[in-house]
Amino acid sequence: MTIHIYNTLTRKLEPLAPIEPGHVRMYVCGMTTYDYCHLGHGRTFAAFDVVVRWLRARCLSVTYVRNITDVDDKIIRRAAENGETTTALTERFVRAMHEDFAALGFLPPDLEPRATQYVPQMLGLIELLEKKDLAYAAEDGDVNFAVRRFPGYGKLSGKSLDELRAGERVAVDQAKRDPLDFVLWKHAKPGEPNWASKWGPGRPGWHIECSAMASETLGRTLDIHGGGPDLVFPHHENEIAQSEGAFGQRFASIWMHSGALRVGEEKMSKSLGNFWTIRDALAKYDAEVLRFFLIRSHYRSQIAFTESLIAEARTALTRLYTALRDTPPAAGGVDWNEAHASRFAAAMDDDFNTALAMSVLFELANEVNRTKSAELARQLRALGGVLGLLERDPIEFLQGRVANLAGRVSLQLKATGTLTALPDSEQIEAQIALRTAAKKAKNYAEADRIRAELLAQGIVLEDAPSGTTWRRQ
Repeated sequence: MTIHIYNTLTRKLEPLAPIEPGHVRMYVCGMTTYDYCHLGHGRTFAAFDVVVRWLRARCLSVTYVRNITDVDDKIIRRAAENGETTTALTERFVRAMHEDFAALGFLPPDLEPRATQYVPQMLGLIELLEKKDLAYAAEDGDVNFAVRRFPGYGKLSGKSLDELRAGERVAVDQAKRDPLDFVLWKHAKPGEPNWASKWGPGRPGWHIECSAMASETLGRTLDIHGGGPDLVFPHHENEIAQSEGAFGQRFASIWMHSGALRVGEEKMSKSLGNFWTIRDALAKYDAEVLRFFLIRSHYRSQIAFTESLIAEARTALTRLYTALRDTPPAAGGVDWNEAHASRFAAAMDDDFNTALAMSVLFELANEVNRTKSAELARQLRALGGVLGLLERDPIEFLQGRVANLAGRVSLQLKATGTLTALPDSEQIEAQIALRTAAKKAKNYAEADRIRAELLAQGIVLEDAPSGTTWRRQ
């Protein structure tokens, strides 16, 4: 077994070789908790959830750290707008994040450090950088990182210092020695959260937070450092400069970045205002369908979010669950020596290629439908489980309603434009019984009418020699 991962730093596939054999230490930049998570965040954290699941399926021990930024400019502004404390704001959105991630089946991280808990470590790191002449106190009271004093700055993003200088889009801070320098410690403004330091009261800059939390929880060199595509520059570039500048050793062996989730031609983001929150999506779509949609493509690819693609994901997942409904699986887990499982593993070992791994699941489903083999059905269910899928009762999925966070509520927008409650299971079964009776009486027009009426309400009937079953469209 060798797992190969695309390294953003070297721009090539590299074998995973943990510093401590058998133990992978992975840090993923988490949420800044000033608002609800959107599906673009879901895309990133679904990708790393799959990474953790696969590493553990390959019998590796994983220490997964995903931080929380609970102090920064956006949090302070939003709390002031709401007339609440930053603590009250962040606590509310941390709870919401946990609810959303649990609904999507994300495994909780082993450690979830918060920035405000690690300010002493951040101050120690800044002092170390100052001693190495990589940081300086500016006239405005901030402490900045001296970018040009760190050799190799730009190696992650592939940009030279001159290119970065030419690409500036913000006004130059006159207190900086160089426009490329970035803040490590911000001097306190009236009414803002602040901590005491040798430079006076202030708060940490965003980039120093992750350098301190990562090194404190996992050590000075990580096996994997990951995050969303927008973090390559400047956040991860600055983390490298801070950590390697302070400690004099490689910060992370492999850098992983997920692809963007796009709406039309643009990345889904809060700044563009074109986002769906995860909880809004959960109110409309089945959580497992959303998970399937987020992980069915390779994690580095860009994916588009459209209603038609969500519907396509539900149809695809329905195919898998239908195979398991019609052929109940045998007991047990994955037989990794079986041919389908071997190809699934080869796909996942090749940079977590879920797109190819999913194709194996559909091949298995076809074989299950053809052979009615309970052993192959077991393989299908167990391999799906490796990805956090196919763990529900097939009938529950096929007949289940779309659940929102307030409770199991389902609505269907009819052609008239009015919202009416979908029929419940008892009503559907009663209609099926009436249809069966109509067919026995050879009243086929009535039987067809009942089928059409149910279909208009999103209920699909499937006739078989053993009787009629149903599922929600």
